[in-house]
Amino acid sequence: MDCKQAEDLQLAVKYVLGELPPVQRDEYEDHYIDCPECAQDVYAAAAFTDTAREVFRQEGRGETSERARGGWLAAWLRPAYAVPAFALLLVAFGYQSLVAVPHLKNAAMQASAPRVLPMYSLIAANAKGPKAGAFQARAGEPLGLYVDVPVEPVYTHYAMKLEGPDGRTTMLPTVSSAEAQKTVVVQVTPQKAGAYKIVVLGLTEQASDLGRAPVLANLNFDVELDK
Repeated sequence: MDCKQAEDLQLAVKYVLGELPPVQRDEYEDHYIDCPECAQDVYAAAAFTDTAREVFRQEGRGETSERARGGWLAAWLRPAYAVPAFALLLVAFGYQSLVAVPHLKNAAMQASAPRVLPMYSLIAANAKGPKAGAFQARAGEPLGLYVDVPVEPVYTHYAMKLEGPDGRTTMLPTVSSAEAQKTVVVQVTPQKAGAYKIVVLGLTEQASDLGRAPVLANLNFDVELDK
């Protein structure tokens, strides 16, 4: 079997429709597995078949019977209908390959690409001094804050909580005494513009109740949301 014979006999169409006798089907399978041109014909016929069935299903025609499967669908795949139909398929496939798929791929890459976290310093902020200033952010997007925890030997851990302009309190990660020896990076996600405060609490192994923990620092700052 060669490509010319397969094309003249429309074997790709008949193969997809299941109209080939077993011997000819096996022979054609052995051929198109090693023939890119015929394999492409089978792929196009299969794609067209699936598309046609979906169109008829959406139009409320219901599931096709075996007779309809070998009737209207076979007729659509005959030369008079198949050539323009396959041309439309090629246009669709070309659009997907050259436009749609690259666009979706680029969008996915942009969505999954790592973003640089905006960083601001609260090192100079404290209860006695002025606010650290106004930080720019977008609602629902995180920003990072550099925090110096006031270390005291009596405390083994330090808890932090964020108080927002709406009165809500969000607990932040607790750091150990060893971690507090260095500048701590705290990530917060502001939802509204306004005045925020990070409250630092001192904890010990024996006294770990946040409700009774002493306040060691109030780090005040403002958030301005980008429009």
